[in-house]
Amino acid sequence: MTVSLFGDLPAAVVVLLLLSACVTSTLTASLGAGGGIMLLAIMAQVLPPAVIIPVHGVVQLGSNGGRALMSWRHIDWRTLGAFLPGAVIGALLGSLVLVNLPPQTMYLSIAGFILYLCWGPPLPKLVLGRPGIALAGGATTFVSLFVGATGALVGAFIKQIHADRFTTVATFSAAMSFQHATKAVVFQEAGFDLTAMLPLIIAMIASGAIGTWIGLHLLKRMQDAHFARLFNLVLTALALRLIWQALTV
Repeated sequence: MTVSLFGDLPAAVVVLLLLSACVTSTLTASLGAGGGIMLLAIMAQVLPPAVIIPVHGVVQLGSNGGRALMSWRHIDWRTLGAFLPGAVIGALLGSLVLVNLPPQTMYLSIAGFILYLCWGPPLPKLVLGRPGIALAGGATTFVSLFVGATGALVGAFIKQIHADRFTTVATFSAAMSFQHATKAVVFQEAGFDLTAMLPLIIAMIASGAIGTWIGLHLLKRMQDAHFARLFNLVLTALALRLIWQALTV
């Protein structure tokens, strides 16, 4: 059985993707990160390889954009203003070398940075200044064009700047919205046509918005100390998963 609105995708696959969009958005909104890479892993099991990263990027643009709108009062605009120019430069550089890079190197590098940012000594203030934030924006956007989900790395970096859970989630969501927007432009210019996938993308964004609403309400019930602990555990689990992927590719 297929759902005609969603092309040749079986109904079970459509339901799985919509539920996944909702659940992973709930996870990101309540714990700060983790939903994007989890959604990517699920999509990789049921969608054609050629469309996974472009579709994931557009869905995440909608999901993070909705989360940023729902929590806009808590966005750190100064951090975001430093992140955006770097993201643009990273997207431009990535568009020039849009090729398949060794996944093992990417996965291990991202995992190493995540583990350091979660459990290593605090980054120097210079790194957390505007130049460092811009560099993080450029590097993570560049890498995201090839591995799809770098939200855990961006989240770990922003966590170094803010202790408040609402500011962390809101600023992270705004930064990822812009990062995914630049990726969408790059893939569009590279000739990726996602017209046939638009009904699925729109439905997943709507489902993600419901998950975001649920997640933000769960976030209100947490204390900053509990949030920080859970945030680190989620990011560490994602880093370990990346290491496992690198060793099994």
